Amino acid sequence: MRASQLFLPTLRTDPADADAVSHKLLVRGGFIRQLAAGVWTYLPLGWRVHEKVVQIIREEMNAIGGQEFRAPLLTPAELWKASGRYDIPEVFHLEDRNGREYVLPMTHEETFAFHARELQSYKQLPQIWYHFGVKERDEPRPRAGLIRVREFIMKDAYSFDRDESTLDVSYEKHREAYERIFARAGLETYFVEAEVGIMGGSASDDFLAPAEAGENELVTCENGDYAADAEIARGAPSPPDFPAPLPAPELVATPDAKTIEAVSAQLGIDPRATIKAMPMVTGDRVVLALVRGDDRLNEERLTGALGGTAVRPAEDEEIRATFGADGGSIGPVDVQVEVIADRGITPGPYVVGANRDGWHLRGVEPGRDFEPRYAEIRQVKPGDACPICGGRLSIQPAIEVGHIFKLGTRYPNAIGARFLDEDGTEKPIVMGSYGIGPGRMMAAAIEQHHDDRGITWPRTIAPFDVHVVSLDAGNAEIKAAAEAVEAELSGSYEILLDDRDLRPGEKFADADLIGCPVRITVGRKTLEDGAVDVRPRATGDEVRVALSAVGGTVAEIL
Repeated sequence: MRASQLFLPTLRTDPADADAVSHKLLVRGGFIRQLAAGVWTYLPLGWRVHEKVVQIIREEMNAIGGQEFRAPLLTPAELWKASGRYDIPEVFHLEDRNGREYVLPMTHEETFAFHARELQSYKQLPQIWYHFGVKERDEPRPRAGLIRVREFIMKDAYSFDRDESTLDVSYEKHREAYERIFARAGLETYFVEAEVGIMGGSASDDFLAPAEAGENELVTCENGDYAADAEIARGAPSPPDFPAPLPAPELVATPDAKTIEAVSAQLGIDPRATIKAMPMVTGDRVVLALVRGDDRLNEERLTGALGGTAVRPAEDEEIRATFGADGGSIGPVDVQVEVIADRGITPGPYVVGANRDGWHLRGVEPGRDFEPRYAEIRQVKPGDACPICGGRLSIQPAIEVGHIFKLGTRYPNAIGARFLDEDGTEKPIVMGSYGIGPGRMMAAAIEQHHDDRGITWPRTIAPFDVHVVSLDAGNAEIKAAAEAVEAELSGSYEILLDDRDLRPGEKFADADLIGCPVRITVGRKTLEDGAVDVRPRATGDEVRVALSAVGGTVAEIL
């Protein structure tokens, strides 16, 4: 490919709205351009990378018996109504000219379950189907380039099995395939337990790529034996330094102290020996969630503890009507609502709100002074003890690049995908779902592979293997020498020849920005000594190589 013929609109400055490194470099390098918030066009260079990622995924999916489909984006609304997902806020809805309702789905469980209705016998199972399709998501806060978008391409795969035990086999096949995919793309990832969320099912796991721009949080143990998504991670908090116990709760004035920090400071106690009471609304009722004063509530876990019913923080009017005080002075003693306490609230005397403005109770003991229902509802935090070995946990941002689910029979039951088993009984097909976002993989690769000059692509997904820079495009001899290098290497590698009429500094800056694994510079000195400068992008260790040895040197580097 000649750079003079390639649409390559590189930029020298970062886009004003970009915070993530991948966002900056993808735009500056001429890989993508924004059409609207969260809606991106892949330019030729970006699409080359995208399709290389796609090919790796395709090869590994085919290796486990996957069969590739091409499913439509436009989907009849009745399928999503049947599955119970039609009213999810992120789903785009539309009608045709005759009033028929459709959705633009963000994933294709309903569509593939619809086609699985043609699987009628156990003899046709198991099956693995997949496709690469455009998805739409009414994302309220698009950000970070390709990381959080409104339109994206995703590879989603679906397994169809007889029972849970054979689903386990399909699930393991996908896990292994995903690990090979990410390794081939040069990504460091962690396989971690995750929430099932709106997809439903009995279990799910994430593949998280550590990255500063990530929106997920990866929890790992210092000893390497535990990793989890923060939404579901477990960790033991450090024990509180309790005050002396009291025979009964004691009322204490706390004027103007409406935060844990203020109450702790005024009473001279460890914040871990306080209880933070958070009134939440679920359905048409108020519940009181309790965590230790130094902890934060995990609303996803509280939702799970309440049987999947969505929760929201109670408003000021609802708090006062229920507890008779404002939010800074409420607690669990003598309340008429369900109380759900985190398991981190161990026996001991705590300070809690007194349900009276400007007052708290000290010496309050769970089990004696109030009877909560216990559940895991706190967010894990750095320094917690690992649930496996007791080592210290740390938390780092990460990008979710893959997510797999054991869906069970939810969608087959809703859509009517059933089969006759060996004993002649009709049963619902058991389903799994497996997603990867090629665009997110591109972004994660840049987050993990870059320097202050630009991208350092892993060779397997780089737009080109070798970037040949001709320093004087107007000099016929230099041009011929550069074309000779291109011709020699093009049989084995993908070559970008920069034959543009630009200054050397501009060409070098673009080469560093674009990030092809090897740069070869051909200039006037080449005509004198019959050699070129060969520079691996990742190390920058440039060497002078005779023209006759270029092929071997490039092979060694790559």
